[in-house]
Amino acid sequence: MPNSSTVAVIANHEGLDSQALLSKLAAGWRAAGVRVAGILAENNEAEGECSAAFVRDIASGKRFSVQLDAPLPGKTCHLDAAGMEEAGSGLLAQIPQADVVVVSKFGKLEAAQGGLWPAFAAALAAGKPLLTTVSPKHIDAWNAFAPRALWLEGESEAVEAWWSALRAAA
Repeated sequence: MPNSSTVAVIANHEGLDSQALLSKLAAGWRAAGVRVAGILAENNEAEGECSAAFVRDIASGKRFSVQLDAPLPGKTCHLDAAGMEEAGSGLLAQIPQADVVVVSKFGKLEAAQGGLWPAFAAALAAGKPLLTTVSPKHIDAWNAFAPRALWLEGESEAVEAWWSALRAAA
């Protein structure tokens, strides 16, 4: 497992637009020449328990639908696991060349080792700096996956300080 400082996580909470924060950081790093691989959620105006309708690959810009028209029988979530897995499969090939991997969130699919789980596992196995978010209900699963992750405040300054420290150490 990589040094704890290579894996950073932001706890999602009410009032934090974590996807806008991750998007801003990834765009700034890319503009500075950093090779950023990752997946970000967008269009969080959808209704329901699982509100992301699309995710976008940071490097290619390719957009993936991750919302079902209706939840599966007996479920309340509209999240399309197949769409999320398709987005993650494209990310796997980018990880070896990446300077940093930014993944929208470690959520219920990842807690069950689905969705973007393979990308999370590949980034950790490759020792790549990894930045993500996690909601309170998935903290136990996240801690089991990355017990030495560094928890950051949901502010650009905190994440930039983490990234600067990694760059200085490299």
